Amino acid sequence: MGTSWSARIVAPPEGIALKIQAELDRVVAEMSHWAPDSTLSRFNRSEPGRWQPLPIGFAKVLAAAMEVAEKSDGAFDPAMGALVDLWGFGPPGPRIGLPGDAEVADACARSGRSHIELDGRRARRDAPVRLDLSGIAKGHGVDRVAEMLRSMALPDFLVEVGGELRGEGIRPDGQPWWVDFESLPSSPLASFRVALHGLSVATSGDYRRSFAHEGRDYAHTLDPRTGRPLENGVASVTVLHPSCMLADAWATALTVLGPDGMALAEREGLAAHMAAREGTGFMEHLSPALQGML
Repeated sequence: MGTSWSARIVAPPEGIALKIQAELDRVVAEMSHWAPDSTLSRFNRSEPGRWQPLPIGFAKVLAAAMEVAEKSDGAFDPAMGALVDLWGFGPPGPRIGLPGDAEVADACARSGRSHIELDGRRARRDAPVRLDLSGIAKGHGVDRVAEMLRSMALPDFLVEVGGELRGEGIRPDGQPWWVDFESLPSSPLASFRVALHGLSVATSGDYRRSFAHEGRDYAHTLDPRTGRPLENGVASVTVLHPSCMLADAWATALTVLGPDGMALAEREGLAAHMAAREGTGFMEHLSPALQGML
């Protein structure tokens, strides 16, 4: 996944780190768009129109991704592999210069969830689009580790993969797992501290990964509707949810939607925090669900 993981577990058994690594390795083997032999990479090379069997975890993630895509009216899209590669964020690596309008239009034509059909534990594509689950698979990895720990009768833990976290149970001192929202660089906004007791937290931010061209920064988050990096001023979005997979996906979707997306967060009952740049400062947006928790 191109990142690190950590876990704090009450009374951890011997060898637990190896078990966690093995579980995350299975997620990578299923959903990595960097590994050429992953299930996802093989799906992306499959013949259009031919049904492909999927592992249970892969099918679950794809179903969730398609649902968030539908509810967000395409602000989140799991079939953006061509666009991700075009802008230099995929396996081909960084590019020199910006793509032209014709290149963007071509990549858009080779992208989009409308070309993916899912039927239980099988899926197919009706055009040569490529899945990219990087906006949801990391959160799923957190959930997979959490579910594994719970199955081992380890109810008290805090699991983190690349900054996405899930906390269950309590610490040895009887306290919940307190975590701070990620601070926004160069921002005067105060951080929030929350208790992850049966909750996950995921953050999407334009400061995490970007590239510069002619003195301008371009965020790694792409708008599936335009095929281009975001220009809506959103600096970060943090979502709290029982499922880290869904927190991960919704954080990306709300980032793309911008401040107008907070109405969707309210309709979906999402606990969400958004920081958007306005002039030389920042504006905060908190969903009613998050305000209620605080």
